[in-house]
Amino acid sequence: MANQDSEPMTPLLKLARKFNCFYLSGFRTGDCRAFVVDGQQIGLVRPDVMKELLNYPQVFQVYPEYVQLNPAFRDYAERSAKVGEVLKEWRGGGKFVALHGWREEYYDVRAQFNTPPLFKMDRSATSLFGIRKYGVDINGYVMDPEKGLSIWLQKRSVNKQTWPGYWDNCVSGGLSVGHGINQTANKEAGEEAGIPDHLLKQLKSVGCVSLFFESERGLFPNTEFVFDLELPVDFVPTNCDGEVETFELLPVKQCLERVLSPYFKTTSVPVSLDFFIRHGFITPETEPHFTQIMELLHVPLQTMYNQPHKKHKIAANGETNEILDGIQPCKN
Repeated sequence: MANQDSEPMTPLLKLARKFNCFYLSGFRTGDCRAFVVDGQQIGLVRPDVMKELLNYPQVFQVYPEYVQLNPAFRDYAERSAKVGEVLKEWRGGGKFVALHGWREEYYDVRAQFNTPPLFKMDRSATSLFGIRKYGVDINGYVMDPEKGLSIWLQKRSVNKQTWPGYWDNCVSGGLSVGHGINQTANKEAGEEAGIPDHLLKQLKSVGCVSLFFESERGLFPNTEFVFDLELPVDFVPTNCDGEVETFELLPVKQCLERVLSPYFKTTSVPVSLDFFIRHGFITPETEPHFTQIMELLHVPLQTMYNQPHKKHKIAANGETNEILDGIQPCKN
């Protein structure tokens, strides 16, 4: 095989670079600042958001290298309330297109996935602060006796706040406050695709993928916990929550063509590519940039916000506070 660097960029690599556009280029600009809560970096703030935060110095403290949530807010409830007040004011004033998707569905904000939450935030606002989000995706597939391995895709409702009318994986959903991974997978499977409990017993956890995407709505450092579910040939998914327009069962080759089209939800692509790779339909022999694509399916979101640090004193609003050194702005 020829050296990957000498190969022309393939459609698959172009797509992998697209859903990781911020990871590959955003960090190099140095325009964002770390978002710090309780001495821990939990996000990144773009200049457009930073400009608005300057209007709320009692809640957000903006420094040359980072933005800090006021350390006087000591617990989950107080932080959630103070941040929520600002976000609701922005929403009422028509600030930021991301908040058009407000749905009173809250995500816990953590320093690491398995650490206690620091506060909660409406899911629509997380992209304004570069908060790492977690979700589940289910690959619903069928071993069709005539067409071979075939995959169920959903077409998102035109009324969805994000990616309306785009094609998507069979089932997906974010981890909202109070819901774990398996609980979310089972709940979304029932609501989005009408999959009954007896079929969900075959749900198989197959790992996770991660990406760092950027759009006009903000920053999306997303980790998706992935499941495979083999469904009976005669089963047809039925939407129960009004969020899906239709489902379509496609043989692998046609499914890959759909994923490569401009009508597939960009941030759902990694789950599909992961499926094609694990089932042997994308291999090092068929894809010149295989190793690059593999790396771009597993962006190190759990480590990139955590730099070596030590405590030192800084002055803020006339008082001396402690903050962690080594928290870096978004640049390489």
